[in-house]
Amino acid sequence: MDNKELMAPTGRLDSLIYEIRGQKIMLDTDLARIYEIPTFRFNEAVKRNRERFPEDFMFRLTPRELAALTSQFAMSKKGRGGRRTLPYAFTEHGAVMAANILNSPRAVQMSLFVVRAFVRMRASFADSRNLTRKLAALEKELKKRLDVHESVIVDILQRMMDIIDPPPLPEPKRHRIGFRTEEHG
Repeated sequence: MDNKELMAPTGRLDSLIYEIRGQKIMLDTDLARIYEIPTFRFNEAVKRNRERFPEDFMFRLTPRELAALTSQFAMSKKGRGGRRTLPYAFTEHGAVMAANILNSPRAVQMSLFVVRAFVRMRASFADSRNLTRKLAALEKELKKRLDVHESVIVDILQRMMDIIDPPPLPEPKRHRIGFRTEEHG
């Protein structure tokens, strides 16, 4: 099998990775489809090997998490012939462990694609964190410069306003007309 064949599905797998509870996960339905077995058979194999799936490898979604995911993509509603239980979410390690318990040539082959997809997601996440850090530093520098420029601009505008509409001159001292006496105190 050549490299093009191995790399092609990875891009499609990226779209099957979601973030829930601060972790990148894949759903049991998606993994079953990748490994080309029915979801209920996939979940049966997982349940038979439950000790291989600690909570940091696999967890069941809450109704709220499922609702959030359902709004992101089309899932059939309960009672309409679709799924009647909450799906399992598999982390990268859980997805690899699932391939190991399935032990079919297809599962082994596709586990490579799954791992590569998770690695790409991790790399893009690290890149975005680095980019965010750089943007924050740039923003801070620009604000510092803007403060200096802003004060200069305000000073220039004030001087221009003084030229356009100068402040009134103080009234000259008036001398009284008439006879004055000086009082001695």
